[in-house]
Amino acid sequence: MYYSIGFDVDFLMYILTIVMAVICMITSFRVKSVYKKYSKVLAGCGYTGAQAALEILRRNGIDDVIVQYTGGELTDNFDPRSRAVNLSESTYNSKSVAAISVAAHECGHVIQHQEDYLPLKIRTSILPVASFGSKAGVPIIILGLVLSFSPLVTVGIWVFSLAVLFQLVTLPVEFDASRRALMILENSGLLSFEEVGYGRKVLKAAAMTYVASAAAAAVQLMRFVLLNGRRRD
Repeated sequence: MYYSIGFDVDFLMYILTIVMAVICMITSFRVKSVYKKYSKVLAGCGYTGAQAALEILRRNGIDDVIVQYTGGELTDNFDPRSRAVNLSESTYNSKSVAAISVAAHECGHVIQHQEDYLPLKIRTSILPVASFGSKAGVPIIILGLVLSFSPLVTVGIWVFSLAVLFQLVTLPVEFDASRRALMILENSGLLSFEEVGYGRKVLKAAAMTYVASAAAAAVQLMRFVLLNGRRRD
């Protein structure tokens, strides 16, 4: 009976891993599709993503953050170390609703930083160890399994769990940044009521990629924990 249950759990976790991988691919395709759709809808304000970002920062009294171009597709981010909002090619010069919404989202992160938003502080503090965990966790686990050395597997699980924790903490940070962005866009008049609705769809699709990634990482962690527990038995 024990081995039957173990097999069933293994099979279930294997299926969940595949399902989560597929969901991640679907959400990634979804965000690109939604962004492409609303990148063709020009905003009535006539601002580019870069101009909208500068205007949002100005209205919030933030004058020590620059807005600059960065390469890649949908690589937009806020770097608190260089105090820069980095906007990708599809955002920086575009006058679309999608571009302005994404630019506002990154400004939402700037405001979080200004206000010492707690989840953002937590995410920033664990970033170095989380980065190490994402790179080293799985190799350590695999090495422990190959050597049949359970303590090493346990170490790998703890290391990888830091990366999972980072992804979980990222969720409230991203959702809050989008919430702030939509409020700013509506209250500032940069987007009309209808355009804000379009922007909400863009940011919601983007947020789901973080949800899917966090869920996939959590499932993978559970699989390693169950596998290590059974090997100990």
